[in-house]
Amino acid sequence: MDRQKISAIAHGDHPIAAPLHDSSVDRLLTRALPRGDERVLDLGCGEAAWLVRAAGGRPGVRGDGVDVSEAALTRGWSWIEEAGLSGRVDLHLADAAGFGAPQPYDLVMCVGATHAFGGLLPTLEAAGQKLAEGGSVLIGDGFWEREPGAATLEVGFSADEFADLATTVDRVTEAGWVPTYAHVSTLAEWDDYEWSWTGTLARWALDHPEDPDAKDAAAAAVQHRTEWLRGYRGTLGFVTMVLRRAE
Repeated sequence: MDRQKISAIAHGDHPIAAPLHDSSVDRLLTRALPRGDERVLDLGCGEAAWLVRAAGGRPGVRGDGVDVSEAALTRGWSWIEEAGLSGRVDLHLADAAGFGAPQPYDLVMCVGATHAFGGLLPTLEAAGQKLAEGGSVLIGDGFWEREPGAATLEVGFSADEFADLATTVDRVTEAGWVPTYAHVSTLAEWDDYEWSWTGTLARWALDHPEDPDAKDAAAAAVQHRTEWLRGYRGTLGFVTMVLRRAE
């Protein structure tokens, strides 16, 4: 089963593709969009959930989203139309790393998609190239809540893939960025995200037994649930930071 199709289905009940409750998303956007008339770019936007939340209730905000998943962008367009944001939010089917911004943005976002650039620091470098003077970056990435054990590594992680939270922040500041706000996802946020991901995919498989991808979807839900519960639950953390360049 195509990975993009799996992701599109699995995020149907949790369009924010990261372990964040709605209240956390709103708080981060409030800190990142103080004026309410900013130009926003979301690199790896998925279904455009962050852009819809950013522009909704802020009539001066305009945004662009970039993603390689046609299925996710199709769903994103429907969200944009339903929210009445057509003309203010635009989506582009393109590689986020190669997207050429026509002009600088006041806020560049990349939450849960730093793999597209090769990690946290390369993502910050790429985002900075598209950022207007005085602008902010909203970035979300993993870190180790505790040292990963054998069970975590066996599901596909490497020990050096992430660092602890303090080291992660140190690396960001050493690269010339200043955190102006951040949110560390709670275990409850992680559990809600993972149960939504696996449960939505499993329900789709049960509701569409005639679909040729139903068995693959069910298997993917079981595999993901097992890797989460027996592998990285309580070990993999997630931090979302609002950053500005150091003077």
